[in-house]
Amino acid sequence: MAYDLEEQEKLDALRAWWERYGTLCITLAFVLVVAVLGWRGWQWYQGHQAAQAMGYFEALEGAAGQPGEDSVARIKAASTTLRSDFSKTGYTSRGVLVAAQALQQRGDLAGAREQLEWLIKSSPDTALRPLAKLRLAGVLLEEKQYDQALAQISEAPEAFAGLYADRRGDILLLQGKATEAKQAWQSAIKALGADPITQIIQLKIDALGGV
Repeated sequence: MAYDLEEQEKLDALRAWWERYGTLCITLAFVLVVAVLGWRGWQWYQGHQAAQAMGYFEALEGAAGQPGEDSVARIKAASTTLRSDFSKTGYTSRGVLVAAQALQQRGDLAGAREQLEWLIKSSPDTALRPLAKLRLAGVLLEEKQYDQALAQISEAPEAFAGLYADRRGDILLLQGKATEAKQAWQSAIKALGADPITQIIQLKIDALGGV
């Protein structure tokens, strides 16, 4: 009898505990299952997005390596899709840089500028913005928009100090400011140190003669 009474007391205690906490346990278990499924679903979605973005990036690279007006249209189409549908993937910013370079080489300066301006203003990949600004300054230089070009490279991150100074010298020279251009190139050489590009910059300085 004592055993049966003890068992009954345990059952009563368990029933009372379940009545008090049962709903909470079920809710927590449900939330845990949903969280796990959600995380796995998110991982699948991210992987799917990355795979699709890679496909468009490869198509853009392929088009960039081909001549003709048709390739320009495909470059722009692939870049537009990457920016609109896959802007958060690493392939998009890289694709935009490829597109901008390809368009600039084909003489489509407006198209190249539009690509780089998007990368500077809208891309979440902030690490590529200094490079995008340097390249945009080069595009604006070709368009003879010298003041706008200088504005892009007015503040140089330490890693880009030499390259920004070199580009600034190019712009200043075309503005007829040879002395300032020489000073910018000298700053570039100092910042770049032993980089082989300094030999090219030195040739620019030498070409100025006694300025």
